[in-house]
Amino acid sequence: MATRRPVIVTCAITGAIHTPSMSPHLPVTSEAIVASAIEAAEAGAAILHLHARDEDTGKPDQSVEGFGRIVPAISEKTNAVLNLTTGGSPYMTVEERVRPAAHFAPRLASLNMGSMNMGLFPMLGRHTDIDGWERDHLEGSRDLVFRNSYKDIAYVLETCRDNETRFEFECYDSAHLYNLAYFADQGAVEPPFFVQTVFGLLGGIGAHPDDVSHMRRTALRLFGDDLVWSALGAGAHQMRVAAMVAATGGHVRVGLEDSLWSGPGQLALSNADQVRAAIIIIERVGGRAATPEEAQALLKLRPQEDRK
Repeated sequence: MATRRPVIVTCAITGAIHTPSMSPHLPVTSEAIVASAIEAAEAGAAILHLHARDEDTGKPDQSVEGFGRIVPAISEKTNAVLNLTTGGSPYMTVEERVRPAAHFAPRLASLNMGSMNMGLFPMLGRHTDIDGWERDHLEGSRDLVFRNSYKDIAYVLETCRDNETRFEFECYDSAHLYNLAYFADQGAVEPPFFVQTVFGLLGGIGAHPDDVSHMRRTALRLFGDDLVWSALGAGAHQMRVAAMVAATGGHVRVGLEDSLWSGPGQLALSNADQVRAAIIIIERVGGRAATPEEAQALLKLRPQEDRK
């Protein structure tokens, strides 16, 4: 019997795009984020991608205190790899965004590899009953540039260098792959390169199969055997992209940060439900969910017990 390929399943628990009124299942409080993360790990996620939220308003919270309410609690209950965002919210400065990773010295953190328009406002057509900061959050994206300049990227790399933190390089278009190649050529980042290609978010590349193939080909050409390729599909594209990527040798990211849905017009009940759905797809194309230990080895992360 052929050996099944281990596929890393990342689960992005809450993010900074969706707002509390969009789904009652989106974890917002620290208690809900912790519970949802642990459940996703138990369902088979090897990596947990973490954002924090304000306890009262549900706004994105990139403070050390906000992450302090979730990181230790999740670490105590699971051996999944914790991936702390340095993307935060596109409305934040890079200095704000990097603080949790600088403080907690995670084995893995995300790093956005280029500036982009980030159009969240189309969601106003589907969520007409939201108001207050949530409406402002979406409406403001008509004039929003998510800044990730070369200086910003270098700042994150330098800030986290002594912590031995490695990165999930988030690439929303092919130019972002070339930006990563530039930093690799400069010796600022080292292989393997865990590249998270993002499809279907307005302002980035689309989610057509040709788009997925283009990003895969470009990443393979630039990074070759040093590439660990993963992908996510935003919104309704989530599981379709997961199937394409899993079938062509990649790894998969799901979670309520990326999509609130489990099917047309049907809200996902939990992050764990999306993890389980992704694993069914992975198994049907001949793979299996990688363990946290296998993810650690593939990405050359420092061991979990070797914490600073």
